[in-house]
Amino acid sequence: MTTSPLAASQVHVVLSDCSAADAGSLFAALCSRFSSDRCAEDEPHESKEHRPTMWAGTFDTSGADDAPGGATDESVPPAGLSAPVTADVQGSPLAVKRVQEVLGEAFTVHELGEDAGDQEVQLQLRLEDKSAHEIRSV
Repeated sequence: MTTSPLAASQVHVVLSDCSAADAGSLFAALCSRFSSDRCAEDEPHESKEHRPTMWAGTFDTSGADDAPGGATDESVPPAGLSAPVTADVQGSPLAVKRVQEVLGEAFTVHELGEDAGDQEVQLQLRLEDKSAHEIRSV
């Protein structure tokens, strides 16, 4: 199988080990800042068979500073995550960094591994709901 290389501003994100609702929350956070091949109507859903499911999307970070392709209403926080989610993020180093920063605004991000080449990097991230890490005072 031959795949074409991503443009320097594009990042491919693959989610696994999560529910459809959690995948939707992650994609909503990314779509709020970047244009994507995932339409608003393209809600993740569980397959009828009980098999592992993965969700993928490509996000264009070229307008990250002015966010022309996505909504910029940061007053509406994304829904939380019910459990940790594994995300594989692949693209140019700058584009991947932008995606990681946006995810870090909405979720707690743990970097599990990195595979870097000359012009592309792949990160494996573990994302968790921020409220799971808040310290609550009594």
